Amino acid sequence: MTRPPNPIEVRFEPMTEASLEAVVAVERQAHPHPWQRRHFTDCLESAYPCQMLLAGDALLGYFVGMKGFEEVHLLNITVAPSYQRQGWARVMLDALATWARTQGVQWLWLEARTGNTRAIHVYKAQGFRTVGTRRAYYPAADGQREDAVVMSRKLDAPV
Repeated sequence: MTRPPNPIEVRFEPMTEASLEAVVAVERQAHPHPWQRRHFTDCLESAYPCQMLLAGDALLGYFVGMKGFEEVHLLNITVAPSYQRQGWARVMLDALATWARTQGVQWLWLEARTGNTRAIHVYKAQGFRTVGTRRAYYPAADGQREDAVVMSRKLDAPV
């Protein structure tokens, strides 16, 4: 397991077109069905909140949200494989919730692969509750599809 530089000083920076090479490289390492560069480009062009979590020059992870009326939908949250299981997803979820509150948002929404039990556990620990299922939402191996668990979190509710 790779640790970020010591002493650890992490920071958030906006994702930019210039940072997409590093983001897409992490995306490909972390996911069997990664987003393509154009997905990130579309989000940047739409001015969605796209933030990277960095320690020194190390890209620990990133998230992409989409603001709607009184809600933010988490479209992508990824921790670089060498930094997983160190609490960075929680840090990013907290940052997203903090930003969402400043926007007057009352709800966070997301989908997770039903097979991604580790992520579902993290989301539940952060106050998300399962509210439904989207059938055949995600691409899976051999041309198959995987269901998504739909989760939400009311921002004024305690974690």
